[in-house]
Amino acid sequence: MGRQLAMVFDLNKCIGCQTCSVACKVLWTAEESKRQMWWCSVNTQPGRGTPRDYEQMDGGYDDAGKLVVGRLPAPEEFGGATDFNWSEVHTSSRHEQFHAKGEAPTWAMNWDEDEGAGTYPNAYFFYMPRICNFCSKPSCVEACPNDAMYKREDLGVVLRDESRCKGSQFCARACPYKKIYFDAVANVSQHCIGCFPRLEHGVAPACVRQCPGRAVFVGYRDDPKGAVHALVERFKVALPLHPEWNTEPNVFYVPPLSAFSVRPDGTIDESNRRIPLSYLESLFGSRVGSALRTLEEEMAKRRQGAPSELIDTLIAYKWTQLLGPFDRDPAAIRW
Repeated sequence: MGRQLAMVFDLNKCIGCQTCSVACKVLWTAEESKRQMWWCSVNTQPGRGTPRDYEQMDGGYDDAGKLVVGRLPAPEEFGGATDFNWSEVHTSSRHEQFHAKGEAPTWAMNWDEDEGAGTYPNAYFFYMPRICNFCSKPSCVEACPNDAMYKREDLGVVLRDESRCKGSQFCARACPYKKIYFDAVANVSQHCIGCFPRLEHGVAPACVRQCPGRAVFVGYRDDPKGAVHALVERFKVALPLHPEWNTEPNVFYVPPLSAFSVRPDGTIDESNRRIPLSYLESLFGSRVGSALRTLEEEMAKRRQGAPSELIDTLIAYKWTQLLGPFDRDPAAIRW
């Protein structure tokens, strides 16, 4: 019987440090041909994301269940690493110039970091990590013309047989989250694989284990004792990104509780938070208001000295609570 791996990112704890994205980059995409690949990326919201404006590129399924083959992102919309002329930068007196080899980039993974939206004193932003969503209805699998992609039933991750991949990139067009990249040297598409070699040995994915903010939970959705099951199924405070794309993603987000708004006279308006509810609904769907109310109610209980299993779960006093069944120390394994 198959199982479904899932992750929960608590956006109230993510500090945008990029430790997860760098851990993934070092482990999986350090080759020269993969410089533009960020299987795990952390973007500022509101923002245009990576690839740039991916939310307008289509993919997934329509409401009738029909596959939507969207647009393939252009290389410049992903952006890539830039080679800097370090010698000139550090020895030239023309410090006002941008010193880069070749054509100056127009976008990159974190191009609009910390810009956000709103106006002073009510400006706002938050960070949102993105990886493969391990979808229960992966549109990339259906779109592949070479049967290279498949869902591994014992883990629930979406993988590809690179010996079958012909680089057609239909998978990237069909993925609405645009988290599939192309290696032009190997002529294959690639994406986050959930660190499945680590999972096989009981070790959590790199992005989970390396997070210094204890912001990422991993586990199986059907494990009633796990934090992922509690946050998604029981408390219903962890929501999928863009559920309207109908791929049934298994990466979930605890929505952010922003600071209260400031009135023109400088007083605090505790009835109004800075991040508009309408914007959060555009990301996480209509249930986000209920999730935020549950978070506020449980936080209020704790402030009054009452117990709250939800808040204890989110705090994760013991960091191994984040890892679910994948709490084995990777240093103890002979790989």
